[in-house]
Amino acid sequence: MTQMTDDERAVLDLAAAGPILEQTERWALINSGSANLAGLEQVAGELADAFSALPGTLTLEDPVAGEIVESDGAITERRTGQNLHLVVRPDAPTQVLLTGHMDTVFSETHPFQALTWLDDNTLNGPGVTDMKGCIALMLSALKALETSALAPRIGYEVVINSDEEIGSPGSAALLARAAKGKLAALTYEPALPDGTLAGARGGSGNWSIIVTGKSAHAGRNPEEGRSALLAAAELALRLEAAIGPGLKVNPAKIEGGGANNVVPDHALLRLNMRPETLEDQQRAETLLAEAVADIETRREVNIHVHGGFGRPPKPIDAEAEKLFGLVRECGADLGLDIAWKSTGGVCDGNNIAACGVPVVDTMGVRGGAIHSPDEFLLVDSLAERAQLSALVLLRLAGRGRI
Repeated sequence: MTQMTDDERAVLDLAAAGPILEQTERWALINSGSANLAGLEQVAGELADAFSALPGTLTLEDPVAGEIVESDGAITERRTGQNLHLVVRPDAPTQVLLTGHMDTVFSETHPFQALTWLDDNTLNGPGVTDMKGCIALMLSALKALETSALAPRIGYEVVINSDEEIGSPGSAALLARAAKGKLAALTYEPALPDGTLAGARGGSGNWSIIVTGKSAHAGRNPEEGRSALLAAAELALRLEAAIGPGLKVNPAKIEGGGANNVVPDHALLRLNMRPETLEDQQRAETLLAEAVADIETRREVNIHVHGGFGRPPKPIDAEAEKLFGLVRECGADLGLDIAWKSTGGVCDGNNIAACGVPVVDTMGVRGGAIHSPDEFLLVDSLAERAQLSALVLLRLAGRGRI
């Protein structure tokens, strides 16, 4: 254990004393599903007001335009919300990136909208854990950091995006720019209920694959048709056969077809693939390309592949191990036993690591059942994790290295 300084103790007291729970409750009561642009605008305004208490330059940045494939195969614009971007002391010798997301998986029409206390320490509600509570504790840690004599030695960027739950299509470029030149990054996905952090992560890719065939009468001249539905089904089965060590494949949905007496000339296959390593990702890309080319030729259909790997695999390299070690050291000084393990989930930490920046991406609250109406927050973790973040940032500032 490391002997804490008086400065560190004072900062930790402030980090724990912020209005973290009040902010969590307030922000969680505003629906900010990824497609609810009005709700995202309201939350972005609330966050901008709250983070304006920090020094630096704060902006709400427009997203990069994206695309979405509709059921009929039409490719239309996908709109996402603005992203909060704060830059503090960009000329300081130590530079760190902190990220979180304001969107949730719950739309404005979803029945899960209210907060419910399950007991004195357990709050149930949409986004309380993933991740309104995490954003609130991040802010409390940063406000406390600003009172330290070490603050001038550390600069940081904060990105809170509006589209993480759908793969960050409109904010990926901002995250990549913000990661440039950073010593380390902290991303505020929630930890597990026991405090365990995510270590290595696999990658994830999503596709909408448009198949165009040729219609014909199912009784009179079916041989003149080219079934888009059968081509999509064959592609799904070909990809399913690739499931095994290092690669998960989920053909999630096939849309298309129509009347029973018509050979279907349109189908749409929705697909997710999750590789464990970059080599597995390359294998999956090759497999998809070869299967598409073969089925196109044999079935005489046209296949348009829309999508790709938006989250590359995130291995744990030597620098990431050092950053995890620092977090563990700080946890021990706070009486916390910090452990981590590999997970199949993905987040913005995947993309940050791909930029060459070591990242711990579960610096948020302890809680569970995320992405479900049973989502819960362990309230005592708000102050606990705010102190952990504050101490990690102080040690980075003091050392100038991981």
